Amino acid sequence: MIADVVRSGFVEGTHVGHAVIVNPGGEVERAWGDPDVVIFPRSSNKPVQASAMVHAGLDLPPELLALSASSHSGEVMHLDGVARILASIGLDETALQTPADSPLDSIERDAWIREGRGPARIAMNCSGKHASMLATCRVQGWSTDDYLMPEHPLQRAISDHLANLAGEPIAHMGVDGCGAPVLALSLAGLARSLSASVQAEAGAPERRVVSAMRSHPELVGGSRRDVTAFMRDVPGLVAKDGAEGVYVMAFEDGRAGALKVCDGSDRARIVAAAALLVAMGVDETLVAGHRELPLLGGGRLVGRVRSSIA
Repeated sequence: MIADVVRSGFVEGTHVGHAVIVNPGGEVERAWGDPDVVIFPRSSNKPVQASAMVHAGLDLPPELLALSASSHSGEVMHLDGVARILASIGLDETALQTPADSPLDSIERDAWIREGRGPARIAMNCSGKHASMLATCRVQGWSTDDYLMPEHPLQRAISDHLANLAGEPIAHMGVDGCGAPVLALSLAGLARSLSASVQAEAGAPERRVVSAMRSHPELVGGSRRDVTAFMRDVPGLVAKDGAEGVYVMAFEDGRAGALKVCDGSDRARIVAAAALLVAMGVDETLVAGHRELPLLGGGRLVGRVRSSIA
């Protein structure tokens, strides 16, 4: 179990999952469940995808590099940043192959709808990554109309880079929610990939990406996102959330953790991430706002969702 749902003193539900902590050498230090379970990391792979693009010649200022590794909320700062990346290569949002969507953040989405705006490719939370993929293709002279195809040189470079940092072969390839390839690896491999990134030499593409993420956490997530709060509040932390209950996190010394909630629950993912940070030595007061989520009954507090990671 990775989280319990307790209502009125009664456990009415549980979330099953897996979590792992690896040391700077990439060895499993602690585990809950199976550290070798193979998963689709979803957007938790984005820091490595971004550093693969930097290796291929992508050169962006730190705030836009953070956006390259983002699953953004669709706020003005995010959409403006994506537009800047596209404009720098003479393209606009019509070049994006993200599915049309409304902003991820509920407040931004409501405002979007009130303004009479329909789904748009640039509003989709992966548009920063896609704009950067297009920019990388322009640097290399690669085609841009098929940049999401698994056999495209960009996607082959990303796959090879991820396998190298994770220290294991890619177990399976699928299609992510944004249409890009999604690459499966073990939970421990996911943690190792970020551990290797934070330990790369100063100025290396991996270090450039994680440093940009730490410096601009609001561009990695958004004003009201847990991943942004974790990086803002916990010194030295770089973290990336992923769909279907995934999280990866690492500290500057190379310690890293990753988790997967089997049913994909967001509520379990957030409290489990906070608990995993505490298990990695973070002062509980720094993540107190995410250690548990309230359960209401009749408009009053009657229970909580709390992680069983300890």
